[in-house]
Amino acid sequence: MSDNILRDVASRTKGEVYIGVVGSVRSGKSTFIRKFMEKKVLPILNDQYTYEKIQDELPQSGEGKVITTVEPKFVPSNNVKITIDNDISFQVRLVDCVGYIIPSAKGYLNEDGSNRLVQTPWFSDAIPFEDAAKLGTEKVIESHSNIGIVMSSDGSFGDFTREEYEKVEEQVIEELQKLNKPFILIINTTKPNAVETTDLVATLSEKYGVGVIALDVLHMEEPDIDKLMKLAIDEFDIGELNLDVPSWVDVLDDSISYKQQFNILVNQTTGTFRKMKDAFRIQDTLKESNLFTEVAISNIDSGTGIVEMNINCSDEIYNSVITEILGEEITDKGVFVKTIQKLKKSESVYELVAPAIDKVNQLGYGLALPKVEQMELSNPELLKEGSRYGIKIKASAPMLQLVKINVDSSFEPIIGSKEQAEELLTHMQEDFENNPEKLWSSEIFGRKLCDVISDGIRSKMNAVPDQVLEKFKSTMEKIVNYGKGGLIAIVL
Repeated sequence: MSDNILRDVASRTKGEVYIGVVGSVRSGKSTFIRKFMEKKVLPILNDQYTYEKIQDELPQSGEGKVITTVEPKFVPSNNVKITIDNDISFQVRLVDCVGYIIPSAKGYLNEDGSNRLVQTPWFSDAIPFEDAAKLGTEKVIESHSNIGIVMSSDGSFGDFTREEYEKVEEQVIEELQKLNKPFILIINTTKPNAVETTDLVATLSEKYGVGVIALDVLHMEEPDIDKLMKLAIDEFDIGELNLDVPSWVDVLDDSISYKQQFNILVNQTTGTFRKMKDAFRIQDTLKESNLFTEVAISNIDSGTGIVEMNINCSDEIYNSVITEILGEEITDKGVFVKTIQKLKKSESVYELVAPAIDKVNQLGYGLALPKVEQMELSNPELLKEGSRYGIKIKASAPMLQLVKINVDSSFEPIIGSKEQAEELLTHMQEDFENNPEKLWSSEIFGRKLCDVISDGIRSKMNAVPDQVLEKFKSTMEKIVNYGKGGLIAIVL
């Protein structure tokens, strides 16, 4: 498991495992870094020089209320490259930050009560201890880390109470949450397995919404580090959520009500739960919906951040979707086959005229080219041009031509007095501006306006004599077959 955790962390951080350790003074930050390097990094180093150099750079722990870390420290001072099993390499470095002040601590004030000034890598001049802690936390987590460790304590060791640690803990976590970087909280304790410690961890996890683990940092072993690193990687955002849905759901148009509900639910759920640790909460939330019969996680890859889920839907939902698409209820297989055959015929017709419809909508005029099977060949003939001969092969085919014209239709009801007409006019103008659909549906003399206007358009179209339509058809044939692009005069 040890190597697997490192592989996942290295993969997720693109080969740069930079851990910022922040928190209050005297919480065990330096001890954590020393133990982490001794248990996790030094044992897999092959370079003796680097091994000894890192050992010399390990931070030392203090005792009592005296602050020992007075400036940020990078451990090791230069990134060290680690290779596991000759197939994965990554760089690792931890940062020991200046701790947030606990008022009863010693070492952040001078003897005269003035602020103690400390050096930082970010300013040439020394700055107050308290400013260094806050600025250092922000700089380290934002610019020098991809994983944050917040150190705190239950007060079971040292000279500070849980209440003193908690005040600083809240402040540090509030700062880290603003930076939007993955981090966890370690409660340093001498009794990590006690009931009260377990209860504290659960309470803090719910309070802060982050992973919390209780450890006796002074006696921390490699399995403890693996556990906390697994907790840390679960705080990363889900990189990719793949939902394996039935193929018919995948191809549904977004206008279908089921697909709309599906998209809304998934977007709302993933908007609420975004971290790797939330994968099962996403699963459970989707399970609660009546849109699915089964939701199950099939794979979680911590190294890539990919979560995969299988989703199944009931036959009832499938049938309701088919009914919505077809516009009629499918009661048995015979009705379904009949409907599919009808749609197939409609599709073949639409495929023929679809390009023409697109052109009509763009230009007002469109042509539907005939299919090969619609073309009719004439008997080949001998052709003579001067002293040379050839053959003439002629074919004819029906070609649909679509023309879009604007047809005017008006409705001019006589209401009564001028006042009555003006009152109705005002009412209709308000509907026209605010809700045109309402105007279309309004009734005048017992009939809807849309029906009256439609009848007017229909009557105009029916008024065009068949003889005129035939002449128009004949004229268009001449234009297409014999037109040379010059002036065309149409006399009806």
